[in-house]
Amino acid sequence: MNLVHNTSGLPARGRAIGVRTFSSLRLHNYRLWFIGQTISQSGSWMQSLAQSWLVLTLTGSALDLGITVALQFAPVLLFGTVGGLVAGRVNKRTALLVTQTAFLIQSAVLSALLFTGVTRLWMVWVLASVYGLINVVDNPTRQIFVMEMVGREDLANAVALNSVIVNASRIAGPAAAGVLIYALGFAWTFAANAATFVAVIAALVAMRTVELHRAAPVRRASGQIRAGLRYAWNTWELRVPLLMMAVVGTLSYNFSVIMPLLASRVFHHGAGTLSALTVAMGIGALGGGLFTAARRRPGYRLLVAVTLAFGLLTVAVAMAPTLIVALILLIPMGAASVSFIATGNSLLQLRSSGAMRGRVMGLWAIVFLGSTPIGGPLTGFLAAHLGARVTLAIGGAAAVVAAGGAALVLRRIRAEEAVEASAASASGSVGDECDGPETRCPGKPLPAGSLAPACGAGRAGEPLSVGAYRQPTQGPGR
Repeated sequence: MNLVHNTSGLPARGRAIGVRTFSSLRLHNYRLWFIGQTISQSGSWMQSLAQSWLVLTLTGSALDLGITVALQFAPVLLFGTVGGLVAGRVNKRTALLVTQTAFLIQSAVLSALLFTGVTRLWMVWVLASVYGLINVVDNPTRQIFVMEMVGREDLANAVALNSVIVNASRIAGPAAAGVLIYALGFAWTFAANAATFVAVIAALVAMRTVELHRAAPVRRASGQIRAGLRYAWNTWELRVPLLMMAVVGTLSYNFSVIMPLLASRVFHHGAGTLSALTVAMGIGALGGGLFTAARRRPGYRLLVAVTLAFGLLTVAVAMAPTLIVALILLIPMGAASVSFIATGNSLLQLRSSGAMRGRVMGLWAIVFLGSTPIGGPLTGFLAAHLGARVTLAIGGAAAVVAAGGAALVLRRIRAEEAVEASAASASGSVGDECDGPETRCPGKPLPAGSLAPACGAGRAGEPLSVGAYRQPTQGPGR
């Protein structure tokens, strides 16, 4: 009887997991966003692959490719904190209408240059820099607009589904780019990307603004950028994932440089092989995004685990003896990579206060995208002198080191929390002023490094700020 009962429960559990995985899609605004972004992101992946292959076609230089990537992301490194502050002040939907239109124009200009046959490397560099300037505001605004569309309860699921968008697009975009470059040339590939921005612009226009969970805009005041930096650094829940992303983003996440070099220098093939490598990683990343979306809440243990897996699998890809083996290994590597990004993103948004969220996500953009101006040329330089395989292996080793360092930090924090909890219990203070792990009570500051609820952490009716949450039975993890 138990066997029959358990078996009959499997479909119900499967349906529950399916509902949880795609729960954000029940919301009208997010559903429009999901469709529009899937189309637009496919075009962006088309442009990414086409731009990399265009530079190699123009010059054949790995260093020039690294410089191109660096110029595209340098504005985020230089002005990411400003972009995050702007994102906190403006109407998110209106700002995205402006930035998405600007992206459309940038891609159309590059297409027009290619159609007229006057394209030079410096023109590609200028337009890559323009793309980066637009992204300074667009990236943090897109990140926090997710919260406005779905609210706090569905945020982790929506962030994970966003990664599904990116990585489904990573499959469709490069595959389409490979076909378009071969059949029609670079100009039509960039023109197709320009057309895809119409989908997300239409989605933004069609949204029901009354259903958005709009937060009060951040008021202008002096020292807001410095305050955001101090807030992120003094809050370990934010500092740990930001530092991990800084290491991984700089040394491990330079696929727009390393993938073309693997295709051309290691496996001695052309744009079709580059497309296949990118699609293989995208297939895995799609699975990783769905896995992350099915989880109820992100945790720091998961963040460490997927970072470690990503690093080890990257080293394995670097050692792959044949193209087939590399394609197979890129699938789980892609899954681990997107789980790392989605988990880190969700933790930052959930553990930051509404007033600081824009600035925190601006810092995320700096360490994720803004690290590329350093990592891109460095990857190109290392690949030119040590080869693509060794360079990729160095990136994998860096991710392993980041995971190990974070694990040690989290273990130390858990030990400190255990000591504090023991001391509080011995003194009889626990329960005297706070009734439970989410009680807010007056007059007492939060101990440094603690996730226990601070007295005065928030007024009645307000969400607790970062640092005001703790799961005492499981430490800093889930």
